[in-house]
Amino acid sequence: MNTSDRVITLQIDGQDVSAPEGQTILKTAADYHIQIPTLCHLDGLKDVGACRLCLVELNGWSDLVPACVTACRSGMEVCTESETLRENRKMIVELLLAEGNHVCSVCSMNGQCELQRLAQRLGVDHVEVPYRYHRQPVDASHPRFIFDPNRCVLCTRCIRACEQLEGGHNWGIMGRGINARLVIDFNRPWGQSNGCTSCGKCVRVCPTGALIDREVSAEKQGHEREYLPFLATSDKR
Repeated sequence: MNTSDRVITLQIDGQDVSAPEGQTILKTAADYHIQIPTLCHLDGLKDVGACRLCLVELNGWSDLVPACVTACRSGMEVCTESETLRENRKMIVELLLAEGNHVCSVCSMNGQCELQRLAQRLGVDHVEVPYRYHRQPVDASHPRFIFDPNRCVLCTRCIRACEQLEGGHNWGIMGRGINARLVIDFNRPWGQSNGCTSCGKCVRVCPTGALIDREVSAEKQGHEREYLPFLATSDKR
């Protein structure tokens, strides 16, 4: 989202803040240490508003809006915490848990998973909605990485990292609704991909245990994401 040199003022949770015109609510809130939950957002990647966890309330608006793709406007009044928002976010996390295999105790990302941390933060200690996911085979055809589609939350981070940082267009989404799933090279095994450079950027940005480095032990498994803003800046030079 493009920003300008013009600085505007608005309110977030009753606090007067300023931001460059065109900057997102999410970025502005972060600048003032106001933490809005999110799963698909990652510094260094373009936002797409996929997870809807960063929904906020705007005074005078009837609908909730995603903070990661909504630009700040002068005089805007934003609410990031309310009972309505908490219930919506809890429901989204419950639905994500119900649509996949997210048994933390047997996942290599246990303790490192962003979905797990969100569930803890929002107080999601059980799932009330019916589980609806269809068990999918794990793709271990790549010599370095493993893809477990059962743990994928369709945040599209891997798709954007592959495209925007590596210049590849290998990952994509196939299907719609409950049948939507992540695929590589039009649904071929990862190890047979002609375009994958094995750079590992997709693995590093994954928020869950869907993409794993098979050369790293479960005890040391963890995704490094801090390098992304540097790469994104370097690519623009």
